[in-house]
Parts: sequence; structure tokens; C-alpha cells
Amino acid sequence: MGSVKALIESTTLTSIPPNYAYNTTSNTCNQQNAIDPVELEGQIPTIDYSMLVSGSGQQRSQCVQQVGEACRDWGFFYVINHGVPGEVMERMLGACGDFFDLREEEKREMEGEEVLDPIRCGTSFNAAVEQVFFWRDFLKVFVHPIFHSPDKPPGFSDISLNYSKKVRAVMLELLGAISESLGVDKCYIEKEMELEHGLQILAANLYPPCPQPELAMGMPPHSDHGLLTLLIENQGHGLQIHHNGMWIHVNNAPPSSFLVNIADHLEILSNGKYKSVVHRAVVNNKAARISVAMAHGPALDKVVEPAPELVKNGGYKAKYIGMKYKDYLASQQGSQLNGKSCLERLRIECEPSTK
Repeated sequence: MGSVKALIESTTLTSIPPNYAYNTTSNTCNQQNAIDPVELEGQIPTIDYSMLVSGSGQQRSQCVQQVGEACRDWGFFYVINHGVPGEVMERMLGACGDFFDLREEEKREMEGEEVLDPIRCGTSFNAAVEQVFFWRDFLKVFVHPIFHSPDKPPGFSDISLNYSKKVRAVMLELLGAISESLGVDKCYIEKEMELEHGLQILAANLYPPCPQPELAMGMPPHSDHGLLTLLIENQGHGLQIHHNGMWIHVNNAPPSSFLVNIADHLEILSNGKYKSVVHRAVVNNKAARISVAMAHGPALDKVVEPAPELVKNGGYKAKYIGMKYKDYLASQQGSQLNGKSCLERLRIECEPSTK
């Protein structure tokens, strides 16, 4: 299947092909589409990362509390003053743009066949099983525990290696704060999830201009696999999150900030205290949007289940069954994307315990 970029460049489109017309009532997460997304500028929490790494003891303690509140109440938050230079972020976005500008035959060399292939590019989400395609081209690269990179375009490898290392350091510090906010040791998540061997995936997305953006969808409502995702983009006006029954535009991010979201395996580990959040990507008819998401997960063979310290010691019952991370990843990425359907299959229906 050819890319969306090739489709729009091959002809002058005034309407989208029928197989890109997205049915917004196809699942329960989309039933809210009938309600216009709202603007909540300034509402999404902002975390000052510098307070975690160089603030006073009191400042760090306050920041850990803010991280916990953001995870509990939103599942999404901005991170500022994180120490990753803005030019490093811009170079990463530019390198991804250069990748999508490669000739179609060059990109086809890196299509991949399996979910766990370390380098894979394509279009939509899983075109092999989808009846309706999404207005999106993608590149996914495993950058940890073993670093991989496309050999084209020139310079991509060096740029992505530098960026991946810097983002990984931010992620580990954030997970330390999240551990503390849950009442466990700072290194708890890092050790329990075996993050020395944890999976880190660079996922670049291209959403070309669409002649009928009201009929197409860049990415359907979904939650992410893994623990944390850190995202940057070349422009706003594309990402929406589902919060308190409403779709909310994620616009006007602070300059050079990361948008961080809780992913499914942090929900499982925290026994539902911190929930992954459903989000989606919409498209426009004016300009291409590029986003670079850096997903961070446990070691592939790690069985992720609710942390005993947050279950038995707290008087709760486990709300999820355990599953190897690689099996979860294969299940989610190998089927049609539909909200939190993969996570829901692990949920245990049980009567409340003492709490």
C-alpha cells in the first residue's frame, strides 16, 4: 500500500478516496465526536523538570506532588526546562521530515513485516487488517536496548541517537518522581520494569494536508503501550485528548516542551491509580504535521502486573492480570486500534476489598 504522501503528490485531490472516510461512530470512544472539541488553554498541567534535578529539597518534594497530581487527574502534562536543547529537538523533527521526503522505493526497503521488527515504516496503523485507512505515514525504530536506525537520509542515525539518549534521561527522572508519588522508592519502577533492558521506540508520524479533514482521521482514539510517551511536534492543532467526557484540543504548548502521557503499563503497575488516557490525531487541509513520539516500555520479557506494594500492602485487590510486555505489544499493534480495548482484556472484574 502506498503512502498518503505519495497519494496527495500523485494527483490534485479535491476529495479523499472512500477507503479513508472514517466512521466516527464506529466505537464507543468515538461517540463523543458529535460534541465539538473544546479549548482549554493553560489547563493541562506543566511540570518544571529543573525542580526535580536541581531544586531544593522542598522544591523537589512539591514537584513530585505536582507530578502525582498530573498523573492522577490528567494522565497528560507538559515538561519544561528539561535540559534537552531546542535545536536538538528541531533537528530530530527535521530528520524525520527528511525521511518522509525519501523516494517511495527507498522507504519500501524499510517497511518491515512484523511488529517487533526494529525498523518499520508504512501508512495508516495496520493496513493489513483495516477496512478504513488513517491519514498518516509512520516510521518506527527501536533505539534501546539496542540502537537501530535507517541508513537514509544522511545524518539520521547520529541525530536520532543523540536525541534518544537525552530523552531517555528525562524519562528516567520522571519515572523516579512518579515512583515517589506512588509512595515507593525513587528507583522502584526503573528496577521492577528492568529498564536497563527496556524498550524505547522512536515513532515519527507524518499527517499530510487533507482535502476533506472533517471526513478523515490521522490516528483513531487509542492509549499507548508502555510506561511513558514523550512527544514533540512541528505544529499544534492536531492532537486531542479525551478528558472528563470531552475531546480537548492540545494547542499552544510551551516552547521546547515535551508533552508526556501515561501509557497502559503504568496504569497496570499502579493498579489503576494512574490511568492511561485515550487520545487521537486529527488532520487539516493547510499544512503537514510531523510528530515524534518516544515510547518507553519495560523489558520485552517482563511480565507487568500491579505492584505488590500498591496492592496487598495498601489493602487493595489487583485490578489487572499480568502479561509479558512483548505479548501485549504484539496484540495491540497487530490488530485494529480501538481505544483501550487491549488493556480492558486484562482488567479483573472483582468486588472491592477493604478499600
